Amino acid sequence: VNTSPSKIRINLEDNVQYVSMRKALKVKRPRFDVSLVYLTRKFMDLVRSAPGGILDLNKVATKLGVRKRRVYDITNVLDGIDLVEKKSKNHIRWIGSDLSNFGAVPQQKKLQEELSDLSAMEDALDELIKDCAQQLFELTDDKENERLAYVTYQDIHSIQAFHEQIVIAVKAPEETRLDVPAPREDSITVHIRSTKGPIDVYLCEVEQGHTGHKRSEGITSSSESRHPERPEEEENPQQSEELLEVSN
Repeated sequence: VNTSPSKIRINLEDNVQYVSMRKALKVKRPRFDVSLVYLTRKFMDLVRSAPGGILDLNKVATKLGVRKRRVYDITNVLDGIDLVEKKSKNHIRWIGSDLSNFGAVPQQKKLQEELSDLSAMEDALDELIKDCAQQLFELTDDKENERLAYVTYQDIHSIQAFHEQIVIAVKAPEETRLDVPAPREDSITVHIRSTKGPIDVYLCEVEQGHTGHKRSEGITSSSESRHPERPEEEENPQQSEELLEVSN
């Protein structure tokens, strides 16, 4: 039989297309309801509701409506990554993390709301700190407020917590250092040092019912203020030191 090459080629191409179409028609996509992903999700639902995380694989296969071999496909994978352990031939136990709150949307929403509230509170605190810093700056550095930076004896006496207490007011320049060593049984010592200028110390013992009266019993003060007229201390005439000792 004589057949031209072009005709043979056309017949071969037709046969290939025919076979490909037949194969395409025979191949069916696996139904989602019997896929391994779907079965695994259903299996995990059973794990969450199982007491102690223990499952009977025979009952699992019945509930899922599949052969036990399909259930073994799931348990073998979970066993390989240490999420389940075999209790017996037909029983497994979940040993992974707690699944009670897994995927709990309400809990996640609650946490997001708490984070939002905390973020708003943080912003409010930042604004408050900024406002306090501005007020402190105006109080300490504003020249117009500087003339009002003082406190009177009556102001101190009006504070209830200071009644029957010995109050020592100290007026000192910037960078003044105050040290309070460990108190002794009969007295408390306070060291105040400054290299920027003199230190003024005022005793104001507030006695309830005795407004305007001050006592200095039991308090000793030694001042070592250095002045220009002292030759041996001309190197730093602004240095000043106060030693206060309060006896019980």
